[in-house]
Amino acid sequence: MKKALMLFLPLLGFVGGAIGGDLLQTNRTDGKTLAAGPQDAAPERGTDQADEDVVSADGRPAEAENSPPDSTDLDWFRFPNQFFVPIIRNGSPTAVMILTLSIEIPVAARPEIEAQEYRLRDALLGALMVAANTGAFDGNFTSEASQRNLRASLLAAGQKASGPDVLRVLIEDIGRQEQ
Repeated sequence: MKKALMLFLPLLGFVGGAIGGDLLQTNRTDGKTLAAGPQDAAPERGTDQADEDVVSADGRPAEAENSPPDSTDLDWFRFPNQFFVPIIRNGSPTAVMILTLSIEIPVAARPEIEAQEYRLRDALLGALMVAANTGAFDGNFTSEASQRNLRASLLAAGQKASGPDVLRVLIEDIGRQEQ
């Protein structure tokens, strides 16, 4: 009896934890996570063809995609991978900052920005490393003043790497993972 109980309790704890974790996950709707944006979600089978024609793959109306782009139209370029920035104090890593960034660009500049993605990513990561080494991620790094300074340094680095087509930097997600 004791041996059976020793095998059964860990199994029961594992199953209960898996079910509880699934129930407590708040970022799910209809089996899809909200982190995957509308552009990442594949169209479901059985949808009307008329519904698919209304919106293009990047979320804009299909009419806007067929018309020539206006120079005042703005678009967001989202980096496909997150930025991981180590926080090093006294020669050893103490934490890792994890950021998801997007940049605001004119619609007409999208092909050039996509072609320069790696150069732009390198410049932004360099600016994030400088920020990490100067203490920008210590203390309350989510305060308005800290975020404003971080966005300004990222914008300067982005414009230096890719020119004036980089209009703004959006920090979508920011988190600190202690080591």
